[in-house]
Amino acid sequence: MASLPRIIRHTMNFCIFHQFVLEMNVAMIAQLLIVIFLMLSVDAIFFSSLFSKSKIKNNFPSSSAKLKYEDNFDEDATLRPSKRKPHIILIIADDMGWNDVSFHGSDQIPTPNIDALAYNGVILNKHYVPALCTPSRSALMTGKNPIHLGMQHSVLMPAEPRGLPLNEKLLPQYLKEAGYKTHAVGKWHLGYYRTEYTPTLRGFDTHFGYWNGLQDYYTHFVQEPDPQFSEFRGFDMRRNLTVAWDTLGKYSTDIFTDEAVRLINQHDVDQPMFLYLAHLAPHRGNNNQLIRAPLEDIARFSYILDLERRIQAAVISRMDQGVGEVMDALRNRGMLENSVVLFMSDNGAPTVGFLSNRGSNYPLRGVNSSNISFTIIFVFNQNRIRVEEHSMGNDCINNFLIFLGIDGRLGNIDGFDMWPTLVSDEVSQRSDIVYNIDDIVPYAAIRRGDFKYVTGQTDTGSAWLGATGGPSEGISPKYDPEKILSSKAGVAISDTITGKQMTGLKASRNMENMNDAVLKSNISENVLSVDQVLELRKMAEIKCNVREEDRIPCDPLRAACLFNLEKDPCEMVNLADRRPVILAILGKILWKYRLTVIPPSNRNGDPRANPALWNNTWTSWDEPNPLMLALMDDEGSHDQSESKSAIAVMSVICGLLTIGVMTLLAVKFGRPCLRDRQIPEHENDHGLTYTTDGEEFINMTRIVPNNQ
Repeated sequence: MASLPRIIRHTMNFCIFHQFVLEMNVAMIAQLLIVIFLMLSVDAIFFSSLFSKSKIKNNFPSSSAKLKYEDNFDEDATLRPSKRKPHIILIIADDMGWNDVSFHGSDQIPTPNIDALAYNGVILNKHYVPALCTPSRSALMTGKNPIHLGMQHSVLMPAEPRGLPLNEKLLPQYLKEAGYKTHAVGKWHLGYYRTEYTPTLRGFDTHFGYWNGLQDYYTHFVQEPDPQFSEFRGFDMRRNLTVAWDTLGKYSTDIFTDEAVRLINQHDVDQPMFLYLAHLAPHRGNNNQLIRAPLEDIARFSYILDLERRIQAAVISRMDQGVGEVMDALRNRGMLENSVVLFMSDNGAPTVGFLSNRGSNYPLRGVNSSNISFTIIFVFNQNRIRVEEHSMGNDCINNFLIFLGIDGRLGNIDGFDMWPTLVSDEVSQRSDIVYNIDDIVPYAAIRRGDFKYVTGQTDTGSAWLGATGGPSEGISPKYDPEKILSSKAGVAISDTITGKQMTGLKASRNMENMNDAVLKSNISENVLSVDQVLELRKMAEIKCNVREEDRIPCDPLRAACLFNLEKDPCEMVNLADRRPVILAILGKILWKYRLTVIPPSNRNGDPRANPALWNNTWTSWDEPNPLMLALMDDEGSHDQSESKSAIAVMSVICGLLTIGVMTLLAVKFGRPCLRDRQIPEHENDHGLTYTTDGEEFINMTRIVPNNQ
């Protein structure tokens, strides 16, 4: 290697370059410039992608599904509000129980804005989801059951080096192909140990929020729940890949709502939007830490005797206000009449355990391991119905894409098309509900027809825990339908319905001068009334009319349990001994599904994830590209792709100019060359021999310096 500098010096000899240029014709020069241009272009593209974080190449295989987007919807499409692509707003509540919303019958925590969505939309009373955060969100984003993703066991821990498999195509990627602007706000919890797992590299144009599964509501610090790494604690709030230190001290629910409203207000209404708003609320904060809410909100629930339940009510109320703000923003931008709004809980509430938020699943059995989720789908100006057919979280991707007119051939996914059921209450295509199969815990549950089979339980338990949040706990205020109608969501919906229909009536009847009050009397039946609110509320309630003496307990850790969910939705009567044939059949069906299970992808925590090593922030600690780690904290990283592309183009131009200038200088000012001079043998001390054509050869048998 000691001879390398001399070789380079000889190779770059200016005289040789001069002689080479002089003997080239125009065609050869043109060919050389083309080759140089292509090489520089490749380099520029490489460095542009390297430094433009929002444009890093995704490691996604092309989907086997060929998507076809129909720009115009069918004229007679029942549930399609217009020929334009509808805006899709997906709002997720985290660990929110069945009894934590007032439209299910509880007066304890009024949720007027969420109720307004429910009463004006489609209530899915039998919508099932995986029992925990990461599995539930994996199913939602991919359309697959977590057992087919390796995501079925527990949740992603902060220091765990894994994520939702990169070979899976996600909902925002499909929507981007259909022309959507895609935004994620709030919780991710699908992996970040490498940046390729983060939201802006998995289909979202922007992300404002946190990557982990929980955080403190004000400091946004996250403590590792794994006892082995319990000292790991760091900040977790980002704008795309940039740490958002300016959010320190600001309430999570408020800043997520503000960001959602900002995105709506700045959105080009002619382009369809997909807004994924995944709230922290009402999930608990860090380990063994009380859930947190603004004091003025807590004070409004003094009638709730349980202090933790009172705080939880304040947290939910704040989120409910945020739902109203989002609906109001959609109305103000004229987007609501062409929007699909879906509100759902990712799973039930953890009523016990170190992450308990004092939520209530009453009257249902279990904690957040209970797989039933309340779900609302609001489609502007559609019939209000309560759907009793079965659906699952992984149906969402199918429903959205088929609703948009995208070809339903989405590859090997588990979701079903539920639109016929949503539109006309047709019988669901789904025969089985596979809740989960997790042999580590162990836990498995399946439903076919009216019967549910359960064996084992999740780590938080599955017992019937009584009436937490029920009528016996304090004196709650009387349910007031007027508050639903006057809520921001209620006003936004009724005002949009009224305005849209009045415009249509005027146009169709050619009565431009008719008094608006007269027209309102003709369309009042389409706007909710107090009586309709009360009637719809009764329809949404679940009643458990099982006498104490008729109850048969279930201990799934000792033996499998069987329930008839149509007659016993609260799972109080274990029929395993009474219906052994059905028990055996469902057990056999469950084993067939076991044959399709992918082993869980869980891994041990990585000490390199310690936020103390990364400026006290949770970050992508296993990034294979070291430059990415250096750039992740740069301000405005996500929005600089255009400027980085411009830099790449300028680099190409500068490179070409440099080559041109060097060529001219060589031709005009080059000194006499060594053309007629024979290089003595002793001068070529490294085996280099120069011919009169300027070519050089290396005699590999003579690489020995003269002084040796």
